[in-house]
Amino acid sequence: MSQREGVARLVGAQAAKRPGAASSKASLARERLRRRHQPERVRILFVGEAPPASGRFFYQADSGLYRAIRETFIEAFPNLRHRPFLKSFQSLGCYLVDLCGKPVDRMEVRPRQRLSAAGESRLSKKIRQLDPETIVVVVRSIGNVVRRAELRAGWSGLHVELPYPGRWHHYRKEFRRKLVLLLRAS
Repeated sequence: MSQREGVARLVGAQAAKRPGAASSKASLARERLRRRHQPERVRILFVGEAPPASGRFFYQADSGLYRAIRETFIEAFPNLRHRPFLKSFQSLGCYLVDLCGKPVDRMEVRPRQRLSAAGESRLSKKIRQLDPETIVVVVRSIGNVVRRAELRAGWSGLHVELPYPGRWHHYRKEFRRKLVLLLRAS
């Protein structure tokens, strides 16, 4: 892990403990880290719901989503096993953004839905800016919001919705099966 990633992880962990200024610093650190991994041309845009409240983060290479995506890419492309995954993800034209800028996984349903709806406009601008060939939603519960953002952006392309590859084995299995098919077809 690089020193920058370690600092970003520490800031994220501190933000999980203290709301307010620390969480905004953590959010800025996450976004700087995310932007460093943006490919020149985005072919596949992955859309997650939000960074986890735990302080873990896909681009810190320490989240469950990171592990699930990495394992699936390695299944599709075994030659990636011994390469730095985030660099490979970027070189393949893949990029992950979040619908919500702040963690929502510890929120009640209604406030969580309001934040997701509020993220629609920001996501629409991001889709217009990046103009990916494919959008992969990595949690079905935000699928409708992502579709509305795509419409607002005037985007057309392949839209794929996957179940979140969390603790349920059958969701992880479906996530991997569908994503491997997509990756091999791309």
